[in-house]
Amino acid sequence: MRLPRDISGRDLAAALTRLGYQVSHQTGSHIRLTTRRGGEHHITIPAHPAIRVGTLSAILRDIGDHHHLSREELLKELF
Repeated sequence: MRLPRDISGRDLAAALTRLGYQVSHQTGSHIRLTTRRGGEHHITIPAHPAIRVGTLSAILRDIGDHHHLSREELLKELF
């Protein structure tokens, strides 16, 4: 499965609620999300209209590592 090319930061934040992430705060154009599932984990995502593919890939890699999910499993879960 390919990474989505047109996902916004807000859409990604909404999708991450499926994994237990909640917005903890926002500073400028960056949204900070936190989950306690599988231990406490924080992730910062840009609140841009379209997240760059490399940035999205790095965010998803960090989340997949925390939840012990492969990239394919994570993409199926979120999208």
